[in-house]
Amino acid sequence: MPVNLHAPDPAALLPVPGVRIGVTMAGVRKAGRRDLTVFALDEGAAVAGVFTTNRFCAAPVQLCQQRLASGQAIRALVINTGNANAGTGADGLARAEQTCVALAGLMGLKPEQVLPFSTGVIMETLPVDRITAGLPAALAALRADAWGEAAAGIMTTDTLPKAASRRIEIDGHPVTLTGISKGAGMIRPNMATMLGFIATDARIAPSLLQTVVRSAADASFNRITIDGDTSTNDSFVLIASRQAGHAEITSLDSPQGRALQAAVTSLAQELAQAIVRDGEGATKFISITVEGGRSEAECQLAAYAIAHSPLVKTAFFASDPNLGRILAAVGYAGIADLDQSLIDLHLDDVHVVTRGGRRPEYREEDGQRVMKQSEISIRVGLNRGSASATVWTCDLSHDYVSINADYRS
Repeated sequence: MPVNLHAPDPAALLPVPGVRIGVTMAGVRKAGRRDLTVFALDEGAAVAGVFTTNRFCAAPVQLCQQRLASGQAIRALVINTGNANAGTGADGLARAEQTCVALAGLMGLKPEQVLPFSTGVIMETLPVDRITAGLPAALAALRADAWGEAAAGIMTTDTLPKAASRRIEIDGHPVTLTGISKGAGMIRPNMATMLGFIATDARIAPSLLQTVVRSAADASFNRITIDGDTSTNDSFVLIASRQAGHAEITSLDSPQGRALQAAVTSLAQELAQAIVRDGEGATKFISITVEGGRSEAECQLAAYAIAHSPLVKTAFFASDPNLGRILAAVGYAGIADLDQSLIDLHLDDVHVVTRGGRRPEYREEDGQRVMKQSEISIRVGLNRGSASATVWTCDLSHDYVSINADYRS
């Protein structure tokens, strides 16, 4: 079961002016489930995105990167679940392009104005005929208030859809932000997540959008890990329909720019944390903060070493306060001149380690009390500087192995 995560109320997901969504069943992998989603964007919208750093990136990722780099005016997104179209070579690229051509033809667009996205099983041929056959139904279903359906339509091993909204004011005018994400395994983005989409009607100069999405990703999707695997299909896209009533934002250093950046980042963090809460087999949500580093980069090294350690993650699943595993992970994180005699460790309110050794007052029953909680914080002090970093992860349970062993069956 997800860790303190609930399905979003569709009525609480705010429509974004200039964005419509249609979801249908195309039978991409399994019959009887919604697996094909189309976003239709009004003319004048701007789109930016960040993508996986995996060099074996999927065919749709390659097309998206090319089209966004060309400055093409994007008017539609097409998303399928059940098949990743990754590890499919030139044939996969051709099939992703065929999907774009088919949707463009139905919408009166150029193929270059369509961004494709896929998620699911790697190294299987994309059933482009089923997808193109389903496109008319997706277009017929286009609505401004279909965010909840879209969140469910992009799921794979997720147990719950992930979606949220924000409403802020800029210069007295309402601005809406709504987003969805999916992912539960193969999550160590080093970019974003499996799939994430945020739309806003904020009027922002298109040239600023890439900075906004990159900054939001670095503070959210780039701070989560479930199993340490970087997917082939990671994509995080920000859409600005630019239909709000305020004057155009031309600087992110302005009060208006800062307000929008903060709202996008906050929404992205909620969506990213939802992925960890729904991690495959997860029973605990764990926040790891490493502070007192000389740089944020070295703090991230230590935080991710803890978050990726199977020994740490299984100890948390068992509620076993075998906390020396955390110190061992910090030690092999790659900080060459780390002084172990300066290290502190807290588990929530429990001070476990001081000056590199077990604190005399620490009692194992106090550590076990914390580890039985569904939400846990780890705080490591390096005591060598002023930098810090936080990442979010989950425990590793028997169910993780079962889910991934049975995934294709």
